[in-house]
Amino acid sequence: MTDATQSDTAFRPKPSLPPPANTVGVVGWMRKNLFGGPVDTVLTLLGVYLLYVILDFVVDYGIVNAIWTADSYRECLDINKGEGACWAGIGVWFNSMMYGRYPDEEQWRINFGGIVLLLWLIPFWLPKVSGKIQVGISAVLTFPFLAASLFIGGDIGIFLHAMTAIALTLFVSVWLNVATCYLMGKSLPAVLISVTGFADKDDRLHKYVLLGAFGVGFVLALLYHLSWDLVEVPTTIWGGLFLTLVISGIGISSALPSGILLALGRRSKMPVIRVFCTAFIELFRSVPLITILFMAVTMMPLFLPVEFNPPKLAMVIVAVCIFAAAYMAETVRGGLQAVNKGQYEAAQAMGLNFWKMMALIVMPQALKLMIPNIVGSFMGLMKDTTLVSIIGLYDILLMGKAAGQNPTWLGFHTEPLLFTATIFFVLCFAMSKYSQHLERTIGGGYGRR
Repeated sequence: MTDATQSDTAFRPKPSLPPPANTVGVVGWMRKNLFGGPVDTVLTLLGVYLLYVILDFVVDYGIVNAIWTADSYRECLDINKGEGACWAGIGVWFNSMMYGRYPDEEQWRINFGGIVLLLWLIPFWLPKVSGKIQVGISAVLTFPFLAASLFIGGDIGIFLHAMTAIALTLFVSVWLNVATCYLMGKSLPAVLISVTGFADKDDRLHKYVLLGAFGVGFVLALLYHLSWDLVEVPTTIWGGLFLTLVISGIGISSALPSGILLALGRRSKMPVIRVFCTAFIELFRSVPLITILFMAVTMMPLFLPVEFNPPKLAMVIVAVCIFAAAYMAETVRGGLQAVNKGQYEAAQAMGLNFWKMMALIVMPQALKLMIPNIVGSFMGLMKDTTLVSIIGLYDILLMGKAAGQNPTWLGFHTEPLLFTATIFFVLCFAMSKYSQHLERTIGGGYGRR
């Protein structure tokens, strides 16, 4: 190469590199969706301005001018002239909004119950654990008895003692199963059968090993539970977020199984069962929840024996469960109708009876299709539990209203409502995101694409 050629090459401008692909994608997306034309540009600028105004108000009201320490609502007004939030009141009333009038020295029982439930459900997210369906069934069927024993205390009777012992046995079994799955690569039943020497024997004998192990665990759990000495806390002083979660949790956990039974009953070929399930569903879906709550609290005691006087909370829970079951039944029926008829015919051609066909073939497909509707019903039910404040149960909403009626905090209304709305938003948003996760992983149809 000559010197002239090298000089021309040195002073020749280098070609510019193309921008990164992700930059082109973002810019192109903004140009297409936000500034695609005069109307789009005006709407985008207007939206940005409105967002700025809202954020500016939220920051000023909730942070800059907010009062974090005060002894009364009057003191908050004297400091910021009502231009900021009085979060000091939330700090004062936080414990009441969480637990209601539950005694402070006994609130560890509520926290312990929540931790146990969380630990019970953790195996759902552990990939190597087997028997996850059994884990869920055990939690739904037995944890309420363990929670009742913890939360109520006192003399709970032999039945609740036995059910609590069963719950404790199953809880320990769940985590023993987790340990064996991770350490030995086998489920707990397989390990028990192998250790006892029944692995080479007839499969029909394996159940006796499992029943014997469960019996030993039940006896130990019952002896341990009989040693508990918990002070009785009546349900009349339960309240706050704790009460809201109790009512909505029981309603949600009972809605799906009872809704499935009602939906199958409505599609039954037996006239008595079909008419009963149809009448049940249409009756309770046609009546507002507040009406059912009033009927449960005021009318149900009139039809019960005089010596049988259940607490108001028990009647409210029954009413919420009935209401949720009726709505869930129609959701399940819609999912069953969405399953292709060929799936039914294929299951029948394989020789499966009705219950095996539903449990193994049809229902899993229907439940996958119903994930958005099921979670939407659960979210609606959780928000509808605030209606119990109308019949005198101090849930989180009514505890927030009670804070504004206290002489020291008279007029303290906005902040408790904002705090309550934030809690419901967090809970419902978490359920919504988990629903989308289920749609992406196990959902049917467009959810897996």
